[in-house]
Amino acid sequence: MAFLPISRTDLQSRGWDCLDIILISGDAYVDHPSFAAALIARSLEAAGYRVGIISQPDWRNEQEFLVLGVPKLFFGVSAGNMDSLVNHYTAQRRLRHDDAYSPDGKAGLRPDRASLIYTNVLKRLFKGVPVVLGGVETSLRRIAHYDYWQDKIRNSILSDSKADILIYGMGEKPVLELSQRLSNGETIKNIQNLPSSVVFSSSEPGPDSIILPEAESCTDKRTFLHLTRMFNEHHDSEILYQKTANRWLKHNPPCAELSSDEMDALYELPFENKPHPMYNGKVIPAFEQIKASITSHRGCYGGCSFCSIACHQGRKVQSRSERSILKEAGKLKGTISDIGGPTANMYASRCKLDYPKSCKRQSCLFPAICPNLIFQHQKQLSMLDKVSHLPQIKHVYIASGIRHDMALHDDIYIRALATRYTGGRLKLAPEHSVPSVLRLMGKPDIGLYEEFCSKFHRFTAEAGIQRQVIPYLIIGHPGTTLEDALHLRNWLRKNRIKVEQVQEFTPTPMSISTCMYYTGLDYYTGESIHIPSPGEVRRQKELILGS
Repeated sequence: MAFLPISRTDLQSRGWDCLDIILISGDAYVDHPSFAAALIARSLEAAGYRVGIISQPDWRNEQEFLVLGVPKLFFGVSAGNMDSLVNHYTAQRRLRHDDAYSPDGKAGLRPDRASLIYTNVLKRLFKGVPVVLGGVETSLRRIAHYDYWQDKIRNSILSDSKADILIYGMGEKPVLELSQRLSNGETIKNIQNLPSSVVFSSSEPGPDSIILPEAESCTDKRTFLHLTRMFNEHHDSEILYQKTANRWLKHNPPCAELSSDEMDALYELPFENKPHPMYNGKVIPAFEQIKASITSHRGCYGGCSFCSIACHQGRKVQSRSERSILKEAGKLKGTISDIGGPTANMYASRCKLDYPKSCKRQSCLFPAICPNLIFQHQKQLSMLDKVSHLPQIKHVYIASGIRHDMALHDDIYIRALATRYTGGRLKLAPEHSVPSVLRLMGKPDIGLYEEFCSKFHRFTAEAGIQRQVIPYLIIGHPGTTLEDALHLRNWLRKNRIKVEQVQEFTPTPMSISTCMYYTGLDYYTGESIHIPSPGEVRRQKELILGS
């Protein structure tokens, strides 16, 4: 195994004169499947393409974009594993002073709006070479969207950046298909029907096309609410069009999800599973957090209003096989800090109707768990048990969070969590305690959280061990008031819960909660709701932390 090329010297050592594809990433280069650039690069390499990575280039120094020459096929651009503005700024728009995806956590190694800035540099330096946008920052800005940091509606990042094509979601399949089609002689402008892509349409939409409100009209708040509802209803199954700066954007439906075999093959690619040696032993904090963990699945059907995971990873859960997870666990020693995904106990779960296009639910869990959802808690427990019995493994924990409303259906699962797979603290996300707030958030009644905790602590008491359940809470969500914060504080006091931190709501692009924040309207009813001011959010936080 070897790291992917990052310099001309690397190309020469392989006897290559040029690369097929060059990926530009706002993250440090860590050759691990939790880092998007490595995941895409290794999947392309496995298909026979020559791929290199330029990580965290200084956008003020054009020479750093020239180090690998000109690719035969395209440049792939990503801000990294996070939106660059979320990476740089707090919910109060204050500058952060560290960056978990940079060597030694150093801030300032990527620009604001990194995808846009990198693309502008490439378009200036490499005339006629296709630029393909990807990653979370791009995925959640693929149509007209509200930008919290400028407090305005912005056009699709494809339009603003002048890139050639945008690939949204987990991009292994569409990026490979794009590479194959370009290799076969198609031009980037003629590729109009690639799944999981947004392009500038070469033709007018037909009379039966689904047309989203024009981007420029979405400054009107009722229109923006209509846009968000239309998008959420149709984007998974239909071609959508949106007029943007007098051009038609064409939003193609997502590609097929990865099968279990495809997931296994992807995560078994020859990763080095460590940062590139160029960092000379500097610590990449994000890697330190995940280096002893294993991804078991992707996707989420929880449908929380403030979350955009399903918009990026998809609603359908895609799981690795037990065999593949055991194979990866065999390379680790000591403690495995987490085996999970966006929600750990969604592993191997499925819809018995296979998520039909006719289903209009935003969530399989809210307002109540769908009867067509099939849990696989026992399958997860079987996998965890086999991993924990590997000779070199001492402990296996779940740290990626679970849905307690799902777990309540299985006391055996709760007992296993309480006695075997919780490393001192289990983190759950009730998010709030007030029913009206939970409805806006798309979260279950607080009574289910209390019921789960009661069972959890009963099982730990029976086992003679002590474990804590730590609640994740959000303050400042659209529709919350100081009175709601007081109710939450009283709930914490009643349950003798002392929290050390809470999350301030941040309006990230394309979430339902962000739509409510911008419009001041209840997404579900269209009625006006209270939007707390920054000062009020700070007061809510003081109330909760002072509980």
